[in-house]
Amino acid sequence: MLRIRLSMGGVRKRPIYKIVVADGRYPRDGKFIEKVGSYNPLLPKDKKERIKVEFERIKYWISKGAQPTLRVSRILGEMKLMPMPKTGNNPLKAIPKKDRKKESKEEEPKKAEAKKEEPKKEEPKKAEAKKEEPKKAEAKKEEPKKEEPKG
Repeated sequence: MLRIRLSMGGVRKRPIYKIVVADGRYPRDGKFIEKVGSYNPLLPKDKKERIKVEFERIKYWISKGAQPTLRVSRILGEMKLMPMPKTGNNPLKAIPKKDRKKESKEEEPKKAEAKKEEPKKEEPKKAEAKKEEPKKAEAKKEEPKKEEPKG
């Protein structure tokens, strides 16, 4: 499947990305079919040099079935070439990782307690079912006794 994606270039701490059309099976910085633009994340958002895109070529490749990645579709959305993709909902994203781990450790004992409590709630149902079963067994025992004196 054809993908419109970013291919990384530049040097350490100063990335520059090429917007390329490539087969999805190829590596990120590997072989590509055509370069259709560039993206420099270090430049301010108001500069035109930050994103350079060949609109006609992108439209052509999309018509041929190329799928843009999420990041490229956002870039194209900023350029008003495509509609902006829906934003994801990750409520934990704003919480630092250290705090996420602490919260998950605190929740684990609560989950374990909840699991222990759930079987206790189910046990009375089982006890009621067991009480009903002996009544059925007694009824079955009584019926053969009635048949024995007749026979």
